[in-house]
Amino acid sequence: MPEERKPVGRKSQPPGPGRTAAVREGRNWLRSLARDNGALVGLVALVALLSVLSPDFLTLDNLLNVGVQASVVAILAFGLTFVIVSGGIDLSVGSVAGLAGIVTGWAIASGGLPIWVAVLVGLGAGAAAGAVSGLLVTLGRVPPFIATLAMLSIARGLALVISDGKPITFDGWLAELGSGTLFGVVPYPVIVMLAIALMTAVVLRRTYSGRAMYAIGGNTEAARLSGIKVGRQQLAVFALSGLFAAVAGVLLASRLASAQPEAGDGYELDAIAAVVIGGASLSGGVGSATGTFVGALILGVLRNGLNLLNVSAFWQEVIIGVVIAVAVLSDTLRRNPNLRLPSLLRTPGVRRAAAVLVVALLMAGGAFGYQRYSEDSTGTTTIAVSVSTLNNPFFVDLRDAARAEAREHDIELIVTDAGNDSSQQVDSVNNAIAQNADAIIVNPVDSDAIVPAVEAANQAEIPFIAVDRSPSDGTVTTTIASDNVEGGREGAREIADLVGSGEIAVLEGQPGTSAARDRGKGFSEEIEQYSDIEVVASQPADFDRTEALNVTQNLVQANPGIEGIFAANDEMALGAAKALGDKAGDEVKIVGFDGTPDGLDAVENGTQNATVAQQPKELGRQAVQEAVTAAAEQDLGPGEPIAVPVTVVDKDNLAAFREGE
Repeated sequence: MPEERKPVGRKSQPPGPGRTAAVREGRNWLRSLARDNGALVGLVALVALLSVLSPDFLTLDNLLNVGVQASVVAILAFGLTFVIVSGGIDLSVGSVAGLAGIVTGWAIASGGLPIWVAVLVGLGAGAAAGAVSGLLVTLGRVPPFIATLAMLSIARGLALVISDGKPITFDGWLAELGSGTLFGVVPYPVIVMLAIALMTAVVLRRTYSGRAMYAIGGNTEAARLSGIKVGRQQLAVFALSGLFAAVAGVLLASRLASAQPEAGDGYELDAIAAVVIGGASLSGGVGSATGTFVGALILGVLRNGLNLLNVSAFWQEVIIGVVIAVAVLSDTLRRNPNLRLPSLLRTPGVRRAAAVLVVALLMAGGAFGYQRYSEDSTGTTTIAVSVSTLNNPFFVDLRDAARAEAREHDIELIVTDAGNDSSQQVDSVNNAIAQNADAIIVNPVDSDAIVPAVEAANQAEIPFIAVDRSPSDGTVTTTIASDNVEGGREGAREIADLVGSGEIAVLEGQPGTSAARDRGKGFSEEIEQYSDIEVVASQPADFDRTEALNVTQNLVQANPGIEGIFAANDEMALGAAKALGDKAGDEVKIVGFDGTPDGLDAVENGTQNATVAQQPKELGRQAVQEAVTAAAEQDLGPGEPIAVPVTVVDKDNLAAFREGE
């Protein structure tokens, strides 16, 4: 009789060699996936985290918003991928995009060309700009960094010259392209982005030129010896980059229904970041369309998520910078296996601590997300505020007053900084709509470019309140603003009274902005009434104190007889005072604009004679008050504008003005 065998439990069985090999193979596969598709893994992790942190993130409308918002940078990045893969760099893509938009708008509005012809002209302008950069690199032997830096300045200057510093509006199918959808679901900008992504992938992987780009980026001399026409290929690469930048510029103009002279400013940095995050090497020879696409989406998702979480605009820049640094560091470690992290960072204890930290962050994020969801479900009023820039004390005062008023009404205020970028501001409004904000307050970067955002809010039936500047179209509940044109006139009267007769200079604001145009218009019209006053110089200083210091030094050097300066804001007036030294407020009279705390202090100290005060705190307070009322009554407007008067403040009425604030 055979011996009876006792059943043996599964736990008592040692793992067989097959099972051990399978586990090891699975771990190796995961490591390989993370190593070779780090950007994609990062994107999935980021989406998962934001889905937990914000109940508004993982919705169809918001995800489509992300696609639209990432489209322009992604298209720029696809063009840059060609350049970076071939071992070069192109710093001009943002400015070329702005130039292409302006050329297209000018061809429609002033040239009278059909829209499709105007678009071809705009695309041709972008390709030509890229080709010029390519010629400088190939024939002129100019380093790509320098050649494209020069083109950045040339393209930006041409955009201002052609537009005269003013936006160019247009309508028709091009204006509808930026805000329209296919079958009422997929936005056209997303479709254009996907088409350009497919084109980039085909060029890189399925054409001779694409293979040549990798060869040139890997080893230029070896590519030349193998028979590749390196100069010809490099020229084609920069022309392609310019063409893709032009596509992005036309798309950006269509999103805003207007061509902005400052459009695309700084976009080249985001585009380069997208390519690098996607796994491309700045030394050339490595990169892909898929990686660039994922990199652009990471930036888009990150910006969108941080907005939804109401993270400070200043901290957003820090976080995005950290993400870029981490991406480049991981790429360096992955491509250089001889580089090792310090042994302490590779110990099991540190790894376990890192795992615990990640779990703790996820748990905290979940609790935060649940808290936000609970607050939303209790009916807390949410008001979104988009400020044109927080790099200006005037708008900082406006924001602070709005926050103080929001606390009085016990409402949630979500503040975003547009960074003087009309496209970014439209994105902020779309994010607020995705969050189901009860009302939206906007201080427009530009009156024409904000119109698509106004119409989007109208369609969502969310009250829209404008501050300081009024949109040129759309239904607005109310506009709370000072009259910038009248303020310019007041400034002209004040400087004329102070100087009496003689030469004066004007420091203009940032070209293309409505505030600079309106204040300049009022000043110019009024100063003509004073025949004894001669405007000997008028130069932009971009609303910036440092820029005004440099410009004033140059103006005084060229015109030593200047007796007065009118600055379109207090920051520029303060810069002018610094440049003039002991002459400020005495030998040379200075009048500013805005009534900022620093400007009022300068009036008190005598280095600035007067300022045209707009009362930003009052603008912020009234904006929130009107938004609360409109949200409660679902008042979509249109309503009557509310005027906050401008006041010329000098030493005589400074104390009374401060008491009345």
